[in-house]
Amino acid sequence: MNADKPILSICMTCRDGREGSCDMRGGSRLARRVAEKLARESDPQMQLRGVQCMSQCKRSCIVSLAAEGRFTYVFGELDPDDDTHVDALFELVSRYSKAAEGFLERKDRPAPLQASILGRLPPPDSQSPLVSDLTLAET
Repeated sequence: MNADKPILSICMTCRDGREGSCDMRGGSRLARRVAEKLARESDPQMQLRGVQCMSQCKRSCIVSLAAEGRFTYVFGELDPDDDTHVDALFELVSRYSKAAEGFLERKDRPAPLQASILGRLPPPDSQSPLVSDLTLAET
């Protein structure tokens, strides 16, 4: 893995309800679509990896985006058969790579990823005003 590029992780075991008409689970189909598009890029801007369950079974087709010193995002309810969702992941990586600490407000994320966020986790050394040290007196 190249530490300079963000990592897009895709849950390979996610079910999307179309397993009866498709030969593979939704997560695997999404991973294949993203991998095919990534292979066509001359200078891929991300690393791609599969994860055998990301523990979000109620919100199928889960992905996460992470990089050293940057926020980590988790998205769900992606449609592996929808080109706009696949394209949105590539646009997300581009915007994420340019943003300070990878922080993206809702309005800064591609439209298909604005409502499907499941989590936004700051890096341990974050300088974001969203993050503060807590003491017992402050809680």
